[in-house]
Amino acid sequence: FDAIATAAEETRNPKRDLAIGIVGSMLACAAIYTIIATVALGATPFTRFANSPEPLALILREISQPGAAHFLAVTAVLTLPTVILAFFYGQSRIFFVMARDGLLPRGLARVSKGGAPVRITVFTACVVGTIALFFPLDEIVALANAGTLVAFSAVALCMLILRRRAPDMARGFRTPLGWVVGPVAIAGCLYLLASLPQKTQIWFVAWNLVGLVVYFIYGRSRAAKAAQIDASEG
Repeated sequence: FDAIATAAEETRNPKRDLAIGIVGSMLACAAIYTIIATVALGATPFTRFANSPEPLALILREISQPGAAHFLAVTAVLTLPTVILAFFYGQSRIFFVMARDGLLPRGLARVSKGGAPVRITVFTACVVGTIALFFPLDEIVALANAGTLVAFSAVALCMLILRRRAPDMARGFRTPLGWVVGPVAIAGCLYLLASLPQKTQIWFVAWNLVGLVVYFIYGRSRAAKAAQIDASEG
């Protein structure tokens, strides 16, 4: 449901379709996780599989189902690329908007004759491939988790700020019980962020400091120029 949000500009009816996609996928994922967790805990004590890299396959072997465990392992390998492609799609759209706003070279935001963002897709592949080449997977995953938690916290905080600064602004979406949901979401994300390894937190802070330096040196002035150009063309 995180990747779905980045497709807002490519949906025919964002107000309807995004709400169904995000809420629907979130409810489906929550239901599937709850059912699997309940069955797993009923089959084997959690201490047996808590630290296993393949807990579900381990549980199936524990209950004398080696064939099902092997099938599960194979399907996990086959379905993992679909998850990666979904994240890749979302990241390419984020880079596309950044390029359009001037935070990246605006030439990357050009689309092909068929309307496909080919340039930014190739750029995203190069960035992702370079990171995957030089950094261990576990560190990449931990940093990605930290970034996601901070992004979700920022969304919740911005929602509360807009409730105060622009209460009458037209909204395609409105969070029910915003002053309850917002603080709870921020607190939950910060709690999970604090539970990450200290090494990850240090790297995350360093990475963001580098990003801020790049923004103030390169992105800020170009974003302002891009806004002026868009205003003059509009």
